[in-house]
Amino acid sequence: KVVLCTKFGFDIDPQTGARRGGRNSRPEHIRQVVDAQLRRLRTDRIDLLYQHRVDPEVPIEDVAGTVKDLIAVGKVRQFGLSEPGLQTIRRAHAVQPLAAIQNEYSMLWRGPEAQVIPLCAELGIGLVCWSPLGMGFLAGTVTGTSRFEAGRDFRAAVPRFAPDALPANMALVELVKVWSRRKNCSPAQLALAWLSAQKPFIVPIPGTTNVAHMEENVLAASISFSGVEMKELDAALAAVRIQGERLPPPVLAAT
Repeated sequence: KVVLCTKFGFDIDPQTGARRGGRNSRPEHIRQVVDAQLRRLRTDRIDLLYQHRVDPEVPIEDVAGTVKDLIAVGKVRQFGLSEPGLQTIRRAHAVQPLAAIQNEYSMLWRGPEAQVIPLCAELGIGLVCWSPLGMGFLAGTVTGTSRFEAGRDFRAAVPRFAPDALPANMALVELVKVWSRRKNCSPAQLALAWLSAQKPFIVPIPGTTNVAHMEENVLAASISFSGVEMKELDAALAAVRIQGERLPPPVLAAT
């Protein structure tokens, strides 16, 4: 009943977990990482293995071919990419069909709608949405005066959470709160339900360390929208102009 997903792609020592810096998708490293993951996870196979970020030093065909070999021997079941370019998706898919693309997608960041989602529909690939609650923004836990501690909270480096952008972005929070009252649900549930309503192949993956929040998130699956409601909500969302980039410049450069 559990789909176990994990990743490779950064230069991390497979044995110690020490971060050595940069990206590493060399075939020998991928194989080492998967063997170490299988031991740590105490399983005989990984259901979905993602490349965390595309490595510009390794042709994507070599990466896809390595994962294809791991699938052939039963260590991996499906292959995915996270934040890849459009041509990278096509090239990888030609070697080993992709099961999923994992991109940021939410009411706060709708970038995948222009090209990635149509490409997923064309090729039969699922879209897995990371940060579907906008790093807590869509859950209503952030205010226009919120500040984040550098070095301890990733949002401190994210431009859309900066003091000069956050007050303007609160218009989206207010819109979500209005609709959550209308649908008799929490803001987080509304944001997750909206994502799930976009396409049948879209799956949000909200993270939480809180059991009550997890249970709340699961209940979002029971919320639906009529066609009229969806058009009205999408029009309202489109009218909100979000200020600031979605990621810090160095991180954005790797997507």
